[in-house]
Amino acid sequence: MQHERIKGRGSALNLEGRYIQRRHEAEDDGWFVDGEPASPPRTTVTDERARSIVSHNQSPDLGFTASINPYRGCEHGCSYCYARPSHSYLELSPGLDFETKLYAKTNAAELLRAELARPGYVVSPIALGANTDPYQPIEKRYRITRQILEVLHETRHPVSIVTKNAMVERDLDLLAPMARDNLAKVYLSVTTLDNRLAARMEPRASAPYRKIEALRRLRDAGVPTGVMFAPVIPMINDMELEAVVEAAADAGARSAGYVMLRLPHELKDLFRDWLALHFPDRAAHVMSLIRQSRGGKDYDADFATRQSGTGVFAQLAARRFRLAVRKAGFGEHGRNLDLDTTKFVKPRKPSPQGELFL
Repeated sequence: MQHERIKGRGSALNLEGRYIQRRHEAEDDGWFVDGEPASPPRTTVTDERARSIVSHNQSPDLGFTASINPYRGCEHGCSYCYARPSHSYLELSPGLDFETKLYAKTNAAELLRAELARPGYVVSPIALGANTDPYQPIEKRYRITRQILEVLHETRHPVSIVTKNAMVERDLDLLAPMARDNLAKVYLSVTTLDNRLAARMEPRASAPYRKIEALRRLRDAGVPTGVMFAPVIPMINDMELEAVVEAAADAGARSAGYVMLRLPHELKDLFRDWLALHFPDRAAHVMSLIRQSRGGKDYDADFATRQSGTGVFAQLAARRFRLAVRKAGFGEHGRNLDLDTTKFVKPRKPSPQGELFL
């Protein structure tokens, strides 16, 4: 089926998810007029009352064990997002549905407060932005990430943030005092410094210059920052690795990380379609280099290599990254940005009589 790019969206497909129970087939009912533009897909948000809010993992290649995702789906629309297949669990498409049919966990702060108050709770830095971006556009209206940070600020609980949105500056009044107690750090994900390429790769994320400016403003407020060059896509953005690290360092970043492109489950087909629409002249070469970096497959989920890949191209990217961070003068993957877990204060349980003194 032929289709075209959709302005402001990362995917032009609504590929059916692997768990979907019902199949849909489009039929022309005769009402569509040739040449009439199709209505652009609109973003809808469903309020969700989550049953739990803190997710735990034992993945040896991740730098955290606890995380919170305030939202399901992400309006940033990144074409390469490894979280897209998670929408299949909702019987929705990892394609357009992932970036247009969103879910907001409106009781997140309430659940977090209850979790932190548990007698057996063990403090571990909580990662915001592990799956979908905590500062995606709907956060401006819902403020769920803000509410979560208010609880963490109150309880002096350590938090790390990864985002593609300069909206993180809004919460400097919470992050700056937390950072002074070594309780907060922020990573900006910068995949390119080219505005045109960014508009194709991540159409509703902040522009590259705003991400760099956000790093500078966070630095000026005393918040430790880092940059994530993720993902590295062969022949698309890999040539910018050194430039991004240098620009982030100039803006005050103290650490850096990178991840090779990951294409789990349905994402491999969505990404192929994106390449065919935006870079048809090099699509086959890009996929060839990706397979060379994944043992001849589109993706290899082995914990030992899924972040960095294997093969000549992956080894070259790793060598280039090491040289870039050495030149910039900072460590890798936040090793010099360890957070303090000793200052935690359990939240008070709400009293049925309310508060005597405010």
